[in-house]
Amino acid sequence: MISSATTIPSYWNWAAARANTPSRWLSAQRNYIGIDIKGARMWRGAKTATDRRMHNVGFLRTRIEFIDALFAENEVSEIWITFPDPQLKTRRAKKRLTSPLYLACYARLLRPDGWINLKTDSKHIYAYTGEVIRHYGLTCEVSEPDIYGSGFADEVLSVKTAYETRFLEMGLPITYTRFALDGRHEFPWFDWEEDDKEEKDNEAERQLR
Repeated sequence: MISSATTIPSYWNWAAARANTPSRWLSAQRNYIGIDIKGARMWRGAKTATDRRMHNVGFLRTRIEFIDALFAENEVSEIWITFPDPQLKTRRAKKRLTSPLYLACYARLLRPDGWINLKTDSKHIYAYTGEVIRHYGLTCEVSEPDIYGSGFADEVLSVKTAYETRFLEMGLPITYTRFALDGRHEFPWFDWEEDDKEEKDNEAERQLR
């Protein structure tokens, strides 16, 4: 799907073309690539895209660690990260999809004017991403801790994944962050003191519910 990126700007979106995304929201002038390792999710999205004749939608079944080999430099216009594993254990912080390790990868793929979007129920990864933005002095267009409670959610942000619906039923707020890398390509690792806390994401409360 991205082979035509020389004429149609590529749009890389983990959540694009999921079953409940109305096709009117997908611009015909962009390509949408959904990435996941789970085959069932690929099948559901691919079937919906085929049924709706969405010719600018494609899917890659791969581990996210391999994306650097799958896209050319400056090929991607925008990245959406929706409800990723927050990787709460400190030793797994490098696996967070907004960690410095991944930002360096995104920096090569993203166009200079590209954006990264994070939508999550995890207050820990939301706060962590905010600290990453602050630490590197990146441009942050939106940092909203409760998109539904504040009324911030627009038509696009109001599209709910199955996970999101479940989290809302648990009474958890949904957060949204939109930021840019500002042409930066190097992101030296740093430790975040909040990772030393034993309680990070209301784990006990989640288990009770």
